[in-house]
Amino acid sequence: MADVTATPAMVTDKGLDRVIIGDSTKSFIDGVEGVLEYVGIDIDDLARNSTFEECCYLLLFDRLPTSAELQFFESEIRSHYELSDELKEMIKVTPKTASPMHVLRTMVSALAHEDQECNDQSIEAEERKALRILAKSPAIIAGFDRHRRDLPLVDPDRNLNIATNFLMMLNGEMPGEQTARALDVCLILHADHGINASTFAAMVAIGTQSDMYSAVTAAIGTLRGPLHGGANERVMDMLNEIGDLEKVDGFINGRLERKEKVPGFGHRVYKAYDPRAKYLKTFAKTIAEETGNHHLFEMSRKIEEIMEAAVGSKGIHPNVDFFSASSYYSMGLAIDLFTPVFAMARNAGWAAHALERHQDNRLIRPRCNYTGPHAAPYVPIENR
Repeated sequence: MADVTATPAMVTDKGLDRVIIGDSTKSFIDGVEGVLEYVGIDIDDLARNSTFEECCYLLLFDRLPTSAELQFFESEIRSHYELSDELKEMIKVTPKTASPMHVLRTMVSALAHEDQECNDQSIEAEERKALRILAKSPAIIAGFDRHRRDLPLVDPDRNLNIATNFLMMLNGEMPGEQTARALDVCLILHADHGINASTFAAMVAIGTQSDMYSAVTAAIGTLRGPLHGGANERVMDMLNEIGDLEKVDGFINGRLERKEKVPGFGHRVYKAYDPRAKYLKTFAKTIAEETGNHHLFEMSRKIEEIMEAAVGSKGIHPNVDFFSASSYYSMGLAIDLFTPVFAMARNAGWAAHALERHQDNRLIRPRCNYTGPHAAPYVPIENR
């Protein structure tokens, strides 16, 4: 018996791959040609010429800012950098063995407790909430990492951009210029990617007329899943397992012979070279050299060479996670911080899509095809 509410127009699509849920102006993806655009601007152009803050403005407001607008926007973000004493105390009493993604999810949710606009559903209030989450997430991630290493928390510096400020709070010292710029590029590349699983989760939450904190909390929880976030963590685990350039051939060819996946290769959408990986590959080399981790880049380059020869013709190429792994590690990030930094960047896309949905909302309520029994009798407990 079929669902009596189903119509001939409805289809069963288990992963929703063929379902379009609405219109969006935020990002365009062509997986066949290897194209990613934010509001029509090619991702490679943005990576080479823009900043993360400017890309946040672009995604939120559908245009590039003027110099004055960008300066005001940056000032607004930086005014929210600091965590309250109460939130710092929350970090300090968190078990040091906790997962950083669990901590980030909990702390972003906790930000709502201090926001007097939490229940204000106006678009202006939701925009301000988005900026607060964007501004405070770096301090949350860096603060917890220092807490678990028994180091004092480092206060943010309003004179620094998000990328530089995060590395300074994380490592307790100013990063090198190329290192800070490399993270800025990584944040740009991860800022948005269409209606991925975590963005969809944010849209479902905001679609119930909930608030931005709830939407981003849902998104963080979704990103944590290994089928979505965390791919760059597995790439770094692989590099550490290989350990030496001379062992790359045997390791990768062994995986290919056993038909095992190689982390950092292939993508659900892209059948061409991931456009986000092109410029990042250049920066991965630069950051490895600046930080004395050139061996990591050489191992990565060798893996890419083997994989391109073996499966490149099948449309399996490096994705953005492959070269971001060694870059993050070279910056001093613990491996389990890779996905929280991904979230730090994706805050921009989550908020942009949530705000877009907020302005033209319809409750997201898909249906399932019921396959269970009908007219089943209720059996009293004493007869079971």
